[in-house]
Amino acid sequence: MPLKKQFLKSRPVVKVTFEIPAEAAKAASSAYVLCEAQGWQKEPLKRLKNGGFKTVLELPTDQQDDFEFRYCLLDEAGNEQYDNDWQADGYRPTPLGVENSVVSVRAS
Repeated sequence: MPLKKQFLKSRPVVKVTFEIPAEAAKAASSAYVLCEAQGWQKEPLKRLKNGGFKTVLELPTDQQDDFEFRYCLLDEAGNEQYDNDWQADGYRPTPLGVENSVVSVRAS
């Protein structure tokens, strides 16, 4: 599912729905999104009945055009696996040899 965005007229923010489909969540017991706009802090996603995960974050639209993010999936044993959004607005290479997902915060 593509990133869902709701641009607010009253404030310079966009509400972005981050969603991990059940097929990508696999055996994850919990999931988090780590976003550049949130200082790379783990923000929890809520488990859905279908086995996926979902959350909504408010991202500023007056700081930069886009933000990088990644998902962190934890299994029952607490093992972490990092993954990108399968339908992100884009992808950006990092110095660590992996790519981060990118979400655009500019209205098109």
